[in-house]
Amino acid sequence: MQVVKEFTKGLWKEVPPFRLVLGLCPTLAVTTAAKNGIGMGLATTFVLVFSNFIISMLRNLIPSKVRIAAYIVVIASFVVIVELIMQAYFYPLYMVLGIFIPLIVVNCIILGRAEAFASKNPVVLSIADGLGMGLGFTLSLTFLGAIREILGRGTVFGIPVFGGSFKPFTIMLKPPGAFLCLALILATMNMISAKR
Repeated sequence: MQVVKEFTKGLWKEVPPFRLVLGLCPTLAVTTAAKNGIGMGLATTFVLVFSNFIISMLRNLIPSKVRIAAYIVVIASFVVIVELIMQAYFYPLYMVLGIFIPLIVVNCIILGRAEAFASKNPVVLSIADGLGMGLGFTLSLTFLGAIREILGRGTVFGIPVFGGSFKPFTIMLKPPGAFLCLALILATMNMISAKR
């Protein structure tokens, strides 16, 4: 039961960009299309799950004075792995995401989960936490990217959803559009939570 609780909290109760308001840099920067959101989200999920796993396994061996440095070394190792995999197998997506892949190292979601959860809990719960938070982050980025792509290009995953007379709101593909979409999603989630 505890595993399910740790997994599901990242899907609504503590969804990183909308509830914890963490990881906003990649959330706002790469979500001009739904596929970018999926790519960035899955890359972050990979790093989150495996870094939580390793940090939880080593939590009693890492001295408290160097714990943050040790966490960053573990996280950076998995970021390099995901970056090399993306370069080898998903090169066009890697080129679109650019600098935001290496910046996963300093994503506050990952370091925050390492410090707040993985360093204090057993391996199975840490994996469940990482997977739930990662999938919540992936769904958030994909949803935000889909909204921006639909309104800004008239497509979703590159497939046209409106007729030829559609006039795209190009502001949705620019930084103000990202903030506008994020604000509307946050407001909607807060209204839903307030009604509960």
